[in-house]
Amino acid sequence: MNHADINPLKAIEYIYSNGAKYAQAKAELTYLEGFLKSKKALLMKTAMFNGAKSVAAAEMEAYADSEYIELLKGLKAATEIAEGLRWGLVAAQARIEIFRTVEASNRMIDRATS
Repeated sequence: MNHADINPLKAIEYIYSNGAKYAQAKAELTYLEGFLKSKKALLMKTAMFNGAKSVAAAEMEAYADSEYIELLKGLKAATEIAEGLRWGLVAAQARIEIFRTVEASNRMIDRATS
């Protein structure tokens, strides 16, 4: 990529149009991380009620439960979406910084050759 490929207006538009999407994805990720803990506690409670002999046994049952595993898959998908958006935003910010640096360098060259 050369500096002619860097369009700061496109980068700003990307940030503007994806910032809210990232916020929503991050909120979903945070919710799922919290819910995962609640789900584990609920599954352990059920396991204890159904005769699990120890907390460790109840925890093992909770981790093996199909609902817990499905929740982990949802957490994986939410993480992938949030991270994809985050790195897109980071890249857009980097493009803006590169543009600013190139423009500053060009101004310095123009002053030196004037």
